[in-house]
Amino acid sequence: MGLFETFVALRYLRGIKGQKGFISLSSFISMAGVALGVMALIVVIGVMTGYTQEMTKKILGISAHILLLKGGAQFTDHEQVTHKVKTVPGVRGVHPFIYTQVMISGAGGLAGGVLRGIDPAVLAAGGPQGLALQQGRWQDLTAKGPEESPAIAIGNEMAQKLNLQVGSYLNIISPLGRVTATGRQPSMKTFRVSAIFHAGMYEFDSGLIFLSIPRMQEFLGLGNQVTGLEVQVADIYAADRVAKAIDAKLGPPFFSRDWQKMHRPLFLALQMQKVVMFIILTLIILVAALGIASTLFMMVMRKTRDIAILRSMGAKTGSVIQIFLLSGSCIGAVGVSLGTLGGLTLCEVLKRYQFIKIPKDIYYLNTLPVQIQVLDLLYIIVAAMAITIAASLYPSWQAARLDPVEAIRHE
Repeated sequence: MGLFETFVALRYLRGIKGQKGFISLSSFISMAGVALGVMALIVVIGVMTGYTQEMTKKILGISAHILLLKGGAQFTDHEQVTHKVKTVPGVRGVHPFIYTQVMISGAGGLAGGVLRGIDPAVLAAGGPQGLALQQGRWQDLTAKGPEESPAIAIGNEMAQKLNLQVGSYLNIISPLGRVTATGRQPSMKTFRVSAIFHAGMYEFDSGLIFLSIPRMQEFLGLGNQVTGLEVQVADIYAADRVAKAIDAKLGPPFFSRDWQKMHRPLFLALQMQKVVMFIILTLIILVAALGIASTLFMMVMRKTRDIAILRSMGAKTGSVIQIFLLSGSCIGAVGVSLGTLGGLTLCEVLKRYQFIKIPKDIYYLNTLPVQIQVLDLLYIIVAAMAITIAASLYPSWQAARLDPVEAIRHE
């Protein structure tokens, strides 16, 4: 676009004194509509992205990237299997685990939970990476010797619900008990709380209990059996390829599940919500774009004589289209810029001060996590500009179709 088209377009946006700033006011309202739509879209998409990433971080901080299980047989040869899995490219670490559901009886009442046996090597190294220890020590869970009450670690929500602290005792009942002559009998034992952790997810903090694998094998009478192997990989987004490589190396009856498959419904739901929110909030920008179109139509009606004079002086059809298209684009560009600035500012405020609280027993987190991705930001800016430009096309085309002679005659 040339200097002539740009000068005329900017002059039209300012309005003229005789019109009492009508076009200027309508331009401002259109800009504000676009800005609010873009700001809302950036904040919502940022919250959805932050929630997904925070959920991924919390889940992978406790759960394995890949679970290796053995179907139709007892998993007793895990030392040999561990050595084979470590040779697979992309594998960073391998540890055995035991997993079973239990009932907990404490001073504050009853609760259901999951008892998880964890490798003593992990405990000696400081426990699971995704857990923040609030009280006690992970190393206390590795204590050896015939103790009356083995040491366990519980979440802070469970500790609060059952009125427990470090040094408290509780009873754990497991339906997966010892095999006797009369069948399998539930196991019950008293344990001592030696550590209280905080995972940041209500589900984990209220229902997860850690116990060293040797003590859990004694409690359940498993001997040398484990539930399976936890595999950590160097690149979490390559976990599916590493899982396939492990399956190919070991073969049946071993099979593996990567974290994306294990939590597929959750992450698909979050992704679908993000897409739906993007579409719904884009409608706000579309409504604001209709305001831009209305502003340009009003501008064309009020500038009919000016357009006719320009056409009679030799202005081409393309120049007239460019003038009004540039006017609509300027309104959109200013609105998108203000909305982007406001959205990023609000996201930073939400991220820094975390003043909005959400029910953690429903959403697993207690504050709104915010994470802005450059690609999402580009999608929003491009979509908003495309909508505003598209809304400017028809009014610009209508302006170019004006017949100079007829326009001057009716003025």
